[in-house]
This record gives sequence, C-alpha cells and structure tokens, in this order.
Amino acid sequence: MGQSKALLRAKRRWAMKWAMQDMPSPLRRSVLYVPASNEKALAKCASLDCDAVVFDLEDAVAPEQKVAARERLRDFLAGDGRPGCEIVVRINALAGDWGTEDLLAARAARPDGILLPKIDGPKDILDADAALDEMDAPRALKLWAMIETPRAMLNLGPIVELGQNPAARLACLVAGTNDLAKETGISLSPDRRHMAPFLLQMVMAGRAGNLAVLDGVSNDFRDLDAFGQACLEARAMGFDGKTLIHPAQIGPANAAFAPSRGDVAEARAVVDAFALPENQGRGAISLGGRMVERLHLDMAQTLLARARAIEEREQ
Repeated sequence: MGQSKALLRAKRRWAMKWAMQDMPSPLRRSVLYVPASNEKALAKCASLDCDAVVFDLEDAVAPEQKVAARERLRDFLAGDGRPGCEIVVRINALAGDWGTEDLLAARAARPDGILLPKIDGPKDILDADAALDEMDAPRALKLWAMIETPRAMLNLGPIVELGQNPAARLACLVAGTNDLAKETGISLSPDRRHMAPFLLQMVMAGRAGNLAVLDGVSNDFRDLDAFGQACLEARAMGFDGKTLIHPAQIGPANAAFAPSRGDVAEARAVVDAFALPENQGRGAISLGGRMVERLHLDMAQTLLARARAIEEREQ
C-alpha cells in the first residue's frame, strides 16, 4: 500500500527540521506594505532598499477591488519587475469571501511568506498550514501572523508554541497596532505608552517561540524624526524591525535597526578578549572595568553576524 499523505507530510517535516537548523534569520529591519491594487507602487518596489515587501490584498484594498488586485499581483510577481528582497503576501482571512482564492494565488506566486490577518489562535495558523500542504507548497514557504485582536493577545502562548518546531511554517509575528487599538480602545498616543505593555508581550512571546517579531506601522509618514525615534524605541523593546507604509520610512528604519559602529566595536572587543589563550576556558572575564560572561560573547557574536549581513546586503 502507498504511504498516506499524513505520513508523507510528517516525514517531510522531520527532514526539514534538520535541514533548517542552521539557516540564518533574514534581515527584516524595514518591511514595507505595498497595496496590490496600486499599479504604480508595485512597479516602484523593486528599486527600494527595504529588507522585505508585504504585498497587501487585505486592509489596503477596497472590497470592490479585491479580485482585480489579486490578478494584478499574480501578473506582477510572474513578470520581470519582481523585487529581489524577501516577498510576503498578506491575504484576506480564510474564513471570509476572498481568503481561499488569495491563498491559492499567493502559493502560485512563489513568495517567501504568507501573512495571515486577524488570527485568534493557533487553529488559524494550522488551518493555513494544512491548506498549503494540500497544495503541495514547499516547506520553505513560511507563515507570518498578525497579532491584532484581543483574542490573539490572550492566545499568544499557544500561538508561539508552533514556532518551537523548526520544520513548522510559522516564522514571524507582526504587531497590528491600528486594529488592536480599534478593538480595545487603547490609545495610540505618539509615545505609545498605553500600547507598550502589549508590544512587549509580543516580543517576549516571539522569543519563546523562536520567531521574528515586527513592530506595527507608524501612521504619520511625514514626520521622519518622530518615526526614527519610534524605530529606536522598538529596537530597545526587542523587535527585529518595523512594518512601514511609505518608502520614505525605509532609510530611518534600516538605520535604527542596524548596529552602530560603537556596538560593533564593543562586540568585537568581547569576541577578541574571549579568544585570548588565557581566557579560553573561562566563563567570565574582566574587560574595560566590567565583568563579561559567556552570554555576552553569544550576544556579541549575534550582533556581529547581523552587522555582516547588513554589510553584504548593502554591497
């Protein structure tokens, strides 16, 4: 008898677990939303310096334009204008009128990821994962999840458990701050002091699940000074990058989520100090008047790897 589809899927997941162990995390300092209904924006995106593009079929597209936007995106991603950065498609909810066709079109367009909106819990992700398996989508096609409902906040624990399996599709959480504010009544003041506790919960949950975590959008794209400060605060919270609504925000986001020269110099000093023969077997050393432990060495190596990845991307 032939093997069942479920068994074949399990074997593929097991094989991918080992194949994906050492894959580096992509840079996601700047992740730009591009409405799939905007032909001019589609044509421009390949020339931009963002780390990733999310082609949006959901909130940025009016209901009467949904079908046309899907077809426009399908044609665009099959053509010569396809950008070389990480490509993600945000579909409409699978339970709605457009979600299933969006998923079929997105899978056919060979993106790096599919962004699921307004999830409530792990079932939403598992349903999309199963649907992609039925389409024989490669395991390299990842799922991103918008955290933008109160129920999603309450279910962060079970959601990020899906990220513990290296072969699972879930790769990234995206803060949907506008919808979260709408659904809860939480104020989105410029300093985001009322939203910050929930953003920090997303970061903590993402780290528990070995997931990337992206900050929500800043709506005022004209005030780039304020935007730059928001990016620095998001980096301090632990976010990997920020979602954007305008190309003018790309430069400030890339700068804010990149290690500074001082950061790189300090990290290199830590690595060099632990490499000295007299420090080879030590768990902690004195460097520049402070105690430095092996955990600081790990952090330094991670920072230097990120700096190298940024340098390679900018060359």
